[in-house]
Amino acid sequence: MQRRGGEQDRRRGAWGAPLAAAVTATAAAAAALPAPAAHAAHGPSVGAKGAYLMDAGSARPLWAKGATVKRPMASTTKIMTAVVVLDTPGVNLERQIEIKQSYRDYVQRTGASTADLRTGDKLTARQLLYALMLPSGCDAAYALADAFGKGPDEAARTKSFVSKMNAKARQLKLRGTNYDSFDGISSAGRNYSTPRDLAELSRHALRSATFRTVVSALNTQQKAKNVNRLYTWYNTNKLLGSYRGVTGIKTGTTTASGPCLVFAARQGGRSVVGVILDDPASRYPDAAEMLDYAFKKRTPLKLRRLPSAAHED
Repeated sequence: MQRRGGEQDRRRGAWGAPLAAAVTATAAAAAALPAPAAHAAHGPSVGAKGAYLMDAGSARPLWAKGATVKRPMASTTKIMTAVVVLDTPGVNLERQIEIKQSYRDYVQRTGASTADLRTGDKLTARQLLYALMLPSGCDAAYALADAFGKGPDEAARTKSFVSKMNAKARQLKLRGTNYDSFDGISSAGRNYSTPRDLAELSRHALRSATFRTVVSALNTQQKAKNVNRLYTWYNTNKLLGSYRGVTGIKTGTTTASGPCLVFAARQGGRSVVGVILDDPASRYPDAAEMLDYAFKKRTPLKLRRLPSAAHED
């Protein structure tokens, strides 16, 4: 059942258990885990320049590589875009937002990933979260920033929204993080984070049942509210549906950042969050190896294929 109003479900812990119970149970599960296998004694072998693995219940670090080095993060920026919307006091996710031509012009001008939103269509904020997180729609990011920012025009409102993103980073004590865009397309080179910060941010985001529902969807169909148009979006995160227990979260790729991936998984009552930044060769196999290390067992990986018309990110 979809809810109106504020994120009342935020009092529940990641993956739906009450937060205090989730932390206690996860800590107990972690304590009961057997010693790592010999092949993983020194941690997973990962080609990414930056990586981090965290126990989602206790926030305990499990393994790290360049954990506090600031790097471009591409569309993993959109995790914070979603968080700012979901953390808005009294947010009404059924609020209808009209798609403007300027959003389409923006993705065409920048060559950005798109949900192919059509001018004049009205979609709810909830629907735009799917457009943001599954096909990595920069047009959806623009629409949300324009709708949830403050100011007399689009430029002022989107700038206001980015300010909210930075304020939320400070609130969460993400000291290695800065945003200069609402979608990860950085013109000034001031859009960056660290593997550890992205893991902390994702742990916070996963406290929202709405966020968890969105990022765990392999695909979705959403109908515009004012016209007879049905949108079909596929999740660009190929780890989802390919590795048992994966529940999200977000891909990202630019020339500056290289391929990036923020992921979460749950097995045997234990939840973990992982981050990979700048992994040009094998972000998904590397993520799988990190999860094998976390769960102390080998899980087969056969990557899900996206439909030929789907966007890759």
